[in-house]
Order: sequence, then C-alpha cells, then structure tokens
Amino acid sequence: MTEVISDIVILGGGMVGMAIANQLIEHDKHLSIAVIDKEPEIGRHSSGRNSGVLHAGIYYPPKTLKANVCVQGAKRLRAWCESEGLPVLACGKVIVPQTAELDGQLELLLERGRANGAEVKLIDEEKFLELVPDGHTASSRALWSPSTCVVKPKLVLKRLEQRLKERGVRFIVGAQLDAVNPQARQLRVSQLGDTTTTFTYGFLFNAAGLQADRVARAFGLGECCTLLPFKGIYWQLHPRAPFNFRTNLYPVPDLHVPFLGVHVTPSPDGTVSLGPTAIPALGRENYRGFEGIEPLMAIQFMGDLASQWWRNAGGFRRYAREQALHGIKPLFLKAAQALVPGLRSEHLIPSQKVGIRAQLYDRRAGELVQDFRLEHGHSSTHVLNAISPAFTASFALADLILDQSSLFSN
Repeated sequence: MTEVISDIVILGGGMVGMAIANQLIEHDKHLSIAVIDKEPEIGRHSSGRNSGVLHAGIYYPPKTLKANVCVQGAKRLRAWCESEGLPVLACGKVIVPQTAELDGQLELLLERGRANGAEVKLIDEEKFLELVPDGHTASSRALWSPSTCVVKPKLVLKRLEQRLKERGVRFIVGAQLDAVNPQARQLRVSQLGDTTTTFTYGFLFNAAGLQADRVARAFGLGECCTLLPFKGIYWQLHPRAPFNFRTNLYPVPDLHVPFLGVHVTPSPDGTVSLGPTAIPALGRENYRGFEGIEPLMAIQFMGDLASQWWRNAGGFRRYAREQALHGIKPLFLKAAQALVPGLRSEHLIPSQKVGIRAQLYDRRAGELVQDFRLEHGHSSTHVLNAISPAFTASFALADLILDQSSLFSN
C-alpha cells in the first residue's frame, strides 16, 4: 500500500474538477493537488460528451448560482481557448418560439438575459431569416445572442489537463474509491494491478459528476438527493443535406423543467448536430443498448418519475409526453421540424455523440433541482447537480465553489 499526503484531493477529472484545480493554483501555486478519476483517461463522461456550446446566461433566474457564474464563466473559457489556440466557432445563437403561444416567453428570456449581464436582443423575422435561412419561427420575431460560441470539449479538456500537469497537478486515473474517513481526512483508492493508495488530504472537493451524490453520501451528506440519468442522443446532419447552418438554433424552452429541447448546433469542425434528447436512461453510464444498465437504480428511477408524473409539478406530464419519447427517430424528427420545416428523415444520420445528464432529484421536496447545489462537510465541499451550464461556467463556478468552501477562511 502506498501512502500519499496531499494538500488538496479532487474527486473527478471533468471540467469542473480541473477548473477547481486551476483556480487553486492561481490562488497558491505551492499547493500539492491530486485529481482522482475512476476512468483510465479524463473526459469519458459528461464533460467530454458536452455539446461544446458556451451558453450566454439567458435561461437562468437572476441571483441563482447558474445566473451568477454563466456570463463571466463563458467569457473566461472562451478567452482561455483563444489564448491556447483552440478552435472557437463564434456563431451566436437564435432562440425561437415553436408555437405562437410561446412568443411571450421571449420577453421573459430577454429580461433574464439582461439581468444576468448577457448580450441579447430581439430581432424581427427578416433578420432571423438572414441568420437562419432554413429555420422557422412561429411568430414575427426571435431572440439573438451574438456572444454564444461553440468549442470542442475534448480538446479543451486535454489541453487543460496538460497545463495542470505542467504546473505540478498529479492525476491518478483508473482509480476506484474504496473507503473514506472524513474525520481523519483520508481515503483509499485502488487501481489496476491491485495497487492501493491511501491519501491523507487537507481539503477534498467532490466533483464526480454522475457519481457525485454517491460520493457525498459516503461523507454523510446529500442523503435526501439522488442523481437521475437522462440520456442525450444526437443526430448529425448529412453532409449532403440542403442546409447551411451558421448559428445555433434553439427552441424556447419549457422553463419549468431543466431541459432545453432539441436544437441545432454547428461545430468548429464543420459538422452540424441536432439534439439532444432527454430520455430516461437505465444506468448512469447507459450510453448505448444494454451497456451500463443498473437494474436497481432503474427501478428506483422509474419510481421517482412516477412520483413526478403524479405530482405534475411544473407540468412534468407535458415533458413526459413531449420529450421522453424523442429516442424514437420519427418523433425526434417531428420535434426538429418545428425549427427546420424542410428537414427529412434522410437528412439525419446517427451521431457518435451520446451523453448522460446527471439531473439531481430532491426526494424530500419531490422535485428536480434546477440550480447547482453545493454540500459542505468536514474539510470537504461536494458539487452536486453540475449540469449545464457547468462546462460553460467552469472557471467562474470554480471560484464560487472556493469562495463557499471553508478552505481559505483562516
């Protein structure tokens, strides 16, 4: 058994975990930091499967954690990518109502965006068609976010990992968490080849994404919460499809549920994706077919969904009817045609991009948690519900996490 003493241990090598490491080094370059991830390489889950859209901060109610960090986080991540020479597609985003009844939501989104410091404005149908010639708006106007851009998540993750290693951060990958002793500030992990390491830490950050609630419970926290996995499947626009999308095209979302609906996203590499879905998954890593299925979790998940259906909080039944079946191509196509009427089935080809949204559910309150949630324990901070816009906001979110932890209180 190997014993390691580290000032900081970070569980989870995704974008949030690495952003925490980066901001810690900015605060004190002499800190010893260990990032521990259960996969053999970083970016295997939510961060690496992200759409790459750096969101503008339009959707979130003012003064929420998401609203507080999204705008500045997007600016900082974009500037960092540009300084590193990583591809950034400065394409903007258009948000349109799919029905005339949703037109009034544009004002709400405009007010939220401006209150959050986002650059956003209403445009008329002529300007909309200039930006999205193949798109459709059910009213005479749309919402335009010129600062929204798109990056390549895996390139961002690999470059940030490289820069952190250069600054002395230690990465331990392929490591399973075996045991924790919060009072002694110790944890034990095992790697392939039966290598066991005991870490004694000064402070621990749990940024384990899909597994963050399970890690938190090992520390005696978050007992009332569980992460529900929703599968995000994408389709890709066929290269010979008769469309030319130069900007993101999003529908007005149902603000009662934490999903943005099927949308169109161009990539810096020239491909165009449509999606994602938000369908219940049978495991936290159930990306395709029967892989990663967790039978007990799936049964509990179905029970939680049934409870939401019964309560119908925020019109959850509408979500179930409109969103949960988008894994069926004809129904997905119908949703996409609300934005792109000329889209046909032959224009869509399967995409390799599949993600899992780790949506936090508060069983005590009986509701899906919309905002980020932080839980604080003995010399530890646990980042729960690190869903969109966590990737976008990562650097600013890391600063907020450090501010709210007790790490630098003395």
